[in-house]
Amino acid sequence: MKELTKAEEQIMQILWDIEKGFVHDVIEKMPEPKPAYNTVSTIIRILVRKEFVSYKAFGKTHEYYPIIARDEYRRFFLNTMVSNYFGGSIENVVSFFARDKNMSVSELEQMMKTIEEDLKDK
Repeated sequence: MKELTKAEEQIMQILWDIEKGFVHDVIEKMPEPKPAYNTVSTIIRILVRKEFVSYKAFGKTHEYYPIIARDEYRRFFLNTMVSNYFGGSIENVVSFFARDKNMSVSELEQMMKTIEEDLKDK
């Protein structure tokens, strides 16, 4: 699986939320200022090439839907982040957030539990 750019991820978040839709449906859910139709269409076609999205054709128009689940990408992204930025160490992740965000002990414990569950699912 490949990482998504910020623009691709923004569109994927919308597709995960709406489950399926046409380009104009995606644009409708985007914040102002809304991007051009062609821009969104191009990004969606890239997502099709990257095998994150598929479509059903209706003549010249296409209804798009995600084929990679949000949780599947979340696991991939989290594992990549932990590996690339924290030496594969969950403890380093927790330590970083504890220092950076002044987290409480209960928040740290919950975060550690969530990360461990995600890594086990790998």
